[in-house]
Amino acid sequence: MARHPFGPRAGRRTRNRTYVVLALLIVAVLIAFKYGPFGKSEGETTEIDTTPDVSIDADVPKVIEQEPQPTVVLQTKPKPKPEPEPVILPEPDLPPEPTVEPNPEAGELIAKATALISERPSRIIEARENLNKALRMPMSAQQRSGVKDQLSKLADKWLFNRTVLPGDPLCESYQVKSGDRLSIIGERYKVPYEILLEINKIKQAQDLQAGETIKVINGPFHATVYRSTFMMDVYLQNTYVRSFRVGLGKSGMETPTGLWRVKPGGKLVKPPWTNPIDGRTYHPEDPDYPLGSRWIGLEGLKGAAKDRTGFAIHGTKEPEQIGSAGSQGCIRMHNGDAILVYNLLFPTFSQVEVTD
Repeated sequence: MARHPFGPRAGRRTRNRTYVVLALLIVAVLIAFKYGPFGKSEGETTEIDTTPDVSIDADVPKVIEQEPQPTVVLQTKPKPKPEPEPVILPEPDLPPEPTVEPNPEAGELIAKATALISERPSRIIEARENLNKALRMPMSAQQRSGVKDQLSKLADKWLFNRTVLPGDPLCESYQVKSGDRLSIIGERYKVPYEILLEINKIKQAQDLQAGETIKVINGPFHATVYRSTFMMDVYLQNTYVRSFRVGLGKSGMETPTGLWRVKPGGKLVKPPWTNPIDGRTYHPEDPDYPLGSRWIGLEGLKGAAKDRTGFAIHGTKEPEQIGSAGSQGCIRMHNGDAILVYNLLFPTFSQVEVTD
């Protein structure tokens, strides 16, 4: 008798195959969860979180990690350089009070200097040193006037020309280097470039040539103003050079005594000027422009001059007032004298002593 293909034994085989397939599917799913896209990446390990549960309302600070930010460099304006402190040099030696009788010791120095000048060749530097030594001694007014006159004449020989005399510590020769300018050379020696132009007979600063030899002066120059005599004495370091007649402040606006220096940036050629009394501004082209040829601004360092500004050495349109008290406190000079002094005094380092 033939068997029915769907008999009991056939049903058991079918069920067994179903169970095997289901088992395989379950295993496949487990593997997928462990190693497949639902599991951890290769190489990672499962860690057990042992941190106790914390309520989100608990007062616990949260640390939020952020990506490092690029460094921002703030572009700040450079701090302005502080203005240099005033340079106070040793005050120039003031001559002692005059004596009634001639000083024999000073007379010997004067006689020695006269002999040195008379030699052939003249021994100018030695004569200058003897006369300058005598000038520091007490002596009669006549002696002092004679010594200054001789020293002023000698300055034309050792200072105001191109010659550098042997053994002179105040002047020397300088060989111009490539890139040199007269203004830079002047700053190095603390003298204005204008006096270097003058003594070397150079027409314009641009005419300076590399390789040429010029005369330079070891500055700075200083000045002493005497209110009682309306005179200004100019010195190179402590060596007398020349005297000039000046005008000073009138009554109630007297030129303050004390130590001044030439103000940095204070040297000007015919600048506009506003009269502090009436407020009128004068320009160089005005026919009644009062400042003359030059303006040398001053600032006070010591004495009654300390911290005073607005005062100056300058030329004038009223030369008849030179030798008297007629200014508003400034030191007036003949225009030619003002130009020469302008060419000698160096800002910051040149000092002006005003005394009675």
